[in-house]
Amino acid sequence: MKRECLTVRSCHFLKIIIPFFAILLFSIPDVCGQNGADTKSSKAVLERLIGNRASEFELTIIENKNQDQSDSFEVETQGNRVKIQGTSNTALCYAAYNFLRDIGAVLVSWEGNRIDLPKSWPRYSKKESTPFQYREYLNACTFGYTTPWWDWKRWEQEIDWMAFHGINLPTAMEGQEAVWQELWKGYGLTDSQLAAHFAGPAFLTWQRMGNINSLEGPLPQEWINKKGNLQKQILERMRALGMHPIVPAFSGYVPKAFAEKHPESKIKELKTWSGGGFASTYLLDSKDPLFKEIGKRFIEMYTKVYGHSDFYLADSFNEITPPVSEEHKYEELSDYGKTIFETINEASPGATWVMQGWLFGDNKEFWTKEATSAFLSKVPNDRLMIQDYANDRYKVWENQEAFYGKQWTYGYVHNYGGSNPVYGDLNFYRNELTSLLKNPNKGNVAGYGAMPEGLNNNSIVYEYIYDLPWTQGKEPVNDWLKNYLKARYGKNISNSVFESWQLLIESVYSTKYWETRWWNDRAGAYLFFKRPTLKITEFKGNPGDKEKLKQALDILQRESKNFDKNSLYNYDLLDVSRHYYSLCIDDLLIECVKAYQQKDLKKADTLYKEIEKQALAIDKILSGQPLNDLSYWLQSAWDYGSNAEVSKLYVKNAKTLITLWGGEGHLNDYASRSWRGMYAEFYWPRWKMFLQALRASEISKSPFVEEDVRASIKKWEIKWCESPEMYKGR
Repeated sequence: MKRECLTVRSCHFLKIIIPFFAILLFSIPDVCGQNGADTKSSKAVLERLIGNRASEFELTIIENKNQDQSDSFEVETQGNRVKIQGTSNTALCYAAYNFLRDIGAVLVSWEGNRIDLPKSWPRYSKKESTPFQYREYLNACTFGYTTPWWDWKRWEQEIDWMAFHGINLPTAMEGQEAVWQELWKGYGLTDSQLAAHFAGPAFLTWQRMGNINSLEGPLPQEWINKKGNLQKQILERMRALGMHPIVPAFSGYVPKAFAEKHPESKIKELKTWSGGGFASTYLLDSKDPLFKEIGKRFIEMYTKVYGHSDFYLADSFNEITPPVSEEHKYEELSDYGKTIFETINEASPGATWVMQGWLFGDNKEFWTKEATSAFLSKVPNDRLMIQDYANDRYKVWENQEAFYGKQWTYGYVHNYGGSNPVYGDLNFYRNELTSLLKNPNKGNVAGYGAMPEGLNNNSIVYEYIYDLPWTQGKEPVNDWLKNYLKARYGKNISNSVFESWQLLIESVYSTKYWETRWWNDRAGAYLFFKRPTLKITEFKGNPGDKEKLKQALDILQRESKNFDKNSLYNYDLLDVSRHYYSLCIDDLLIECVKAYQQKDLKKADTLYKEIEKQALAIDKILSGQPLNDLSYWLQSAWDYGSNAEVSKLYVKNAKTLITLWGGEGHLNDYASRSWRGMYAEFYWPRWKMFLQALRASEISKSPFVEEDVRASIKKWEIKWCESPEMYKGR
C-alpha cells in the first residue's frame, strides 16, 4: 500500500503535518558484512525514518580496501529488496538515503521529512565513492547558537540527519563542564569560585575557547548534570554508527581563581575579547609544567566519564593574538604547538589533535606563513588535523601552503550566529570542490563538510554540500536540483516550479557570504535587524538579485494552489516571502530616514506606516514556520529548567544571545533571527522609537541627538532581555 506523508519531529514542530497511522515497529535481525561488522545501528536509523519498510533493505559492511580509508557504497534493487554494500555504517546510511531521495520517495530536512514510499522499489543501481576519509560537521559555536536547549530526542534526530548525510566527523562539545568542575575542584577551587568562572548556558562556547568568563551566569548544577548525561547518549550513538566525535581538550585557559592561587605560575591575563566589556581570561604558558599536568588530567578524567576518543579539539588562540614576545615569537609558538600535541598524545596515545583553522583567516596580520609553520612545526603530520572551514570567506589553505604537510579538512561556515537570511552559492561550492581536487598544492586534505554556527535554515545548502564529496561536482547544479525538488515536493514538479528555483539559484543561492551582516561594523542579517542609526542612508544594498527573487516568489505563489498548506513547498514559499519582504523593509527604512531628514513628513509618515505594516505581516506569516519562532526558542529554554528560578535564567540567556549578546563591542544583533515574534516584539519597537524620535525632532526643530536615542534603545533592549515574559504570539 502506497503511503504518502510528511513527518516532523516533535521537538521541531508542535504537531504532525499530515496525520497518518502510527508505524508498528518490530525487531529486524542484525546483518553483518563480510568482515563481521554490525549494521544494527544503521538499520535502526533507517527504521526510525521509514518504519517496517526498512526490513526490505539488506545492509552489508564490506572491507575497506582504499588505502586512504575513504568510503564507498553500492546500491542495487532486486525484486522488492534493496541491497546496499558500504564500507561503514555512515556510508550505508548515506547510500540508503541517496537511493530513497533519487527515486523521489524521501527528503529529510530540519523543517520536516517528506515520505512517499512506492509499493515496490523501482530498478536501481548505483556505485559511488568519496576521496575524503572524513565528512565534518558542527562548529564549536553551534553549541551556543542552536543546541543549548536540545534534549536527547532532538539530538537523536540530528545524529540521524548526520548519518543520512554521510557525516562521520562531528564536533561533540556537550557535557564537558562536569569534568572541568571536578578537575578545578581537585586544584582547590570552591563552588563559588567556579560559579564566578562558568558562563551561562548559551555562552559556554566562548568561555570554552578562552574568550569570556562568567557572562550571563551562574551555570546551574542541574545544567551540568543534565548535559553530562546527554553527552553519554550522544557519544554512544555516534560511536555505534562508526562516527569519530571530536571532543574537548585543554588549550591553556584557567579560571581567575586558579591564577590567583598560583602566583608563581606563568599565567597571562589576556586583553578583553571582541571590542571590550568582557571579563579577562587567563592563559597558562605552555612552558609551565602545570600545562601538561592539567591537560593530561582533563583527558584522563574525560575518558573515565565518556570513554575513549580519537580526536581532541584544542584552540588556544581563537580570535586572540598569542601572547608571545616579538624577539622569540616563532620559538614560543612552536612550543605551544608541541606542548598541546604532547599533552594529548601522552594522555591518549595515538589520538589526533584537532584545531580550527579560523584563526589563520581571522588574524592574517599575525598568522603569517612563518608564524603558522612555526606553530605546527613540532607536531607529526599525521597527528594534527586543521579544520579549514571558512572557505566561503577566507582562502586560508592556499595562503598557508596547504598547512605544511599536516592533515586538514576543507569546508564552509555558511551560517553565522544562527542568523537566517536565505542564501548560499551552489555553483560556488561545486566549482570550488572540483578546483580543489585538481589542485596539485592541496596537500594532505582528508575531509570535507560544513561547520555552521547555527542550524535550521537553508536546508538546500547542506543537502547539496554533503552530496559533493560523493559526486565530486560531476553533476551540474540544475540536474541535481531537479532530483532534489522531486524528493522535496513530489514527483510531479511543473516547469514553472523548476523555473522559480532556477531564479532562486540566480538571485539568492549565488551568494557565498552574506557580507552585509557586518555592514559598517554593525551586525544583523538585515538593516531592520541592526540597532537603529542615521547611517543607514549610506547603505549600498544587500547581496543577491532582488528583482529575480520577486519573479521567483510570484511563480511560487501562483503554483502554491497545487500543494498542501502544510507541505515543504509552502514552508519554502514562506521562507522566500519573509526574505523578500525583509529586503523591502530595508529599502523602506532608508527612504523613511531620508524623508524625515529632508523634512518631508508626509512621505516619511507614509513610509513609516508601510514599514510597520510589512513587519507585522511578516511576523504573522511566520506562524507557518514553527522553527522560525521566538516563542519556540524561549519555551524550549524555559522547559529546560526544573524550577522557575532556573528557567528564568535560561530565558534571559536565550533572549540575550539573539539580541544584546554582551560586551561593549559590536556583537549586539550578531545572532539576529528572522523569526515570528522578533519582528513585532523586538525589531520594530526599536525602529519605532528611533523614527518617532527623529520625527519629533523635525517637528520641534530641535537637534536629533542620535547617541542619546541609541542609549535609550539599549536600555529598552536590556529591559526586554531581563523580563521573564514569554512571547506567545499575537
